Amino acid sequence: MSTVKKAKTFLVIGAGPAGLTAAYELLRQVPGCSVTVLEESECFGGISKTVNYKGNRMDMGGHRFFSKIEKVNKWWDDMLPMQGAPCSDDIMIGRDVKLFKDGPDPEKTDEVMLRRRRVSRIFFDNKFYDYPISLKAETLKNMGPVKTVQVGFSYLAAVLKKLPETSLENFYINRFGRKLYSMFFEYYTENLWGRHPREIDASWGAQRVKGLSIVAIIRDIFGKLFKVKGRKVETSLIEEFKYPKLGPGQLWETAAERIRQKGGTIITSARVVKIRKDENNHMTGLAYEKDGELVELSGDVVISSMPLKDLVCGMDNVPDDMKRIAAGLPYRDYMTLGVLVPRLLLKNKTKLKTVSGIVPDCWVYVQDRRVKLGRFQIYNNWSPYLVKDLKNTVWVGLEYFVNEGDEYWNMSEEEFSKLGVSEMIRIGLIGSKKDVLDTHMEKMKKAYPAYFDTYDEIDTLVNYLKGIDNLYCVGRNGQHRYNNIDHSMCTAFEAVANIVSGRLDKSNVWNVNTEKEYHEAQTNEVD
Repeated sequence: MSTVKKAKTFLVIGAGPAGLTAAYELLRQVPGCSVTVLEESECFGGISKTVNYKGNRMDMGGHRFFSKIEKVNKWWDDMLPMQGAPCSDDIMIGRDVKLFKDGPDPEKTDEVMLRRRRVSRIFFDNKFYDYPISLKAETLKNMGPVKTVQVGFSYLAAVLKKLPETSLENFYINRFGRKLYSMFFEYYTENLWGRHPREIDASWGAQRVKGLSIVAIIRDIFGKLFKVKGRKVETSLIEEFKYPKLGPGQLWETAAERIRQKGGTIITSARVVKIRKDENNHMTGLAYEKDGELVELSGDVVISSMPLKDLVCGMDNVPDDMKRIAAGLPYRDYMTLGVLVPRLLLKNKTKLKTVSGIVPDCWVYVQDRRVKLGRFQIYNNWSPYLVKDLKNTVWVGLEYFVNEGDEYWNMSEEEFSKLGVSEMIRIGLIGSKKDVLDTHMEKMKKAYPAYFDTYDEIDTLVNYLKGIDNLYCVGRNGQHRYNNIDHSMCTAFEAVANIVSGRLDKSNVWNVNTEKEYHEAQTNEVD
């Protein structure tokens, strides 16, 4: 029997989706075990936390709860059951929504998951385009005949001559053609990562875009038109998703409480600074800082969702080359400005009803070289319960992709607010700064693991980490992989399964969201 299978003391680094999932599953599946979760901040959920500012709640980055993986869906439903009655905005506008038998009423309880409509568009040249790009009449009208012809010929050229997928730029061109790429992908990607797409590894697109292409869009259009049953729907084309009533952080706060109820320990404001590993490549524990003191903990197994860079660089007895690769792994940081306004100038030209007639989008991708703004959210449309005064205000989140320590990161809240409001005016979201009722700034370090610099050597680092028998790296930052919530959770499921079974090969943990089975095998069927 392996020493891992006999383990009873588990140390979990990070209280994001992967860390909390691992902790909960260990307590559920390993009788008599001791689980301690260490979280650097005071919040749960990592980047999927929810911030409450004067009764208006902010979702850090926008988090759709959608998965093709049944185990994930069941886990979510066990934490927060699906709504069995309409929520406030459904009632106000008379919108029909699928309800679940015996589900809770969101007007009477907070412990509920909502079913929400996904609307996500691109704002380009002061016009709205569907995201992902559609080929419907409105899209062609917005582009005009000349651009439409250019897009068509550009796509045909891409079909006839495929480029080697040595970069994210070539990945996009192969699927959409050079013209659409230049219109809708090039600048946004460069703004997001701070690097041109030709400098970014194509595997980022393979994970995030997966099967999406013009062919997939056409297939989806005809599937809807002819009501094809059992049709496959690419993740980026889904039309509905689950969402916790009070934002994504609510689900992870619920999970944290369940962990405590099962006897687990969660220590917040605890920054892990040292990872103890002996000369035999075996983890012995860790050290964390809290309230100015250094605290040592020993454990049989360490499950880490902390950034891979920080894990390896803080680990004892690591070869210099592994530290070099880890130290060179890049990240992109995130800033958001919550802006409260009475209304937006954007007109709702869709057929979708909304409270006060606002545009129906959950988030909007901004493709405008005049501004630094990358995307904005309309929190009213995520959940009516995120906004204190739903009828009379619109709560918007302006999203900026930055690097820790750069000119944007170092802005004061007043300076950042001034920037955000000025850019809202520039692209026509509001008329003047007098329209703004309030603002609030939030920052997130290492929000997005990036695919350049030493990333091309990451397989060497991963192979080294796989060789540490009682260390499991899980989650987005724990694997330096741009995973969605469900895939981050699956890395935790796989790690716990290995621990319970005594399996030493960790390939299954690292293969989540890379093997075909995670992309396609469990499809979402739509009637």
